[in-house]
Amino acid sequence: MSGELSVEVCYALPGEQTIIPVTLPHGATMRDAIERSGVLQRFPELDLARMKAGVFGKVRALDAAVEAGDRVEIYRVLKADPKLARQRRVEKVRNEGSREGQKWLGSRRGS
Repeated sequence: MSGELSVEVCYALPGEQTIIPVTLPHGATMRDAIERSGVLQRFPELDLARMKAGVFGKVRALDAAVEAGDRVEIYRVLKADPKLARQRRVEKVRNEGSREGQKWLGSRRGS
């Protein structure tokens, strides 16, 4: 067994995705991977104390150990509540009068 493992550190913005391969010693943590990747210097707006990170879509603590092949993902703060954003999209479709939007209004034809 080798003394090192390889992981990827990922961070995505709306028009750009950054994937940085990193080699770490066994027992390294999520924090170690993120710091070693240089992503914090590349994106100074990232705050390690406030951000969430995970592996393959599952949030993990920064002190959790990483395993070979993990993709450490740094999650951005949502700009809008997903439920509220969906509700706004539905309202927009309803207001435009499309057939798709009309189905949400319920059946008022027989009244």
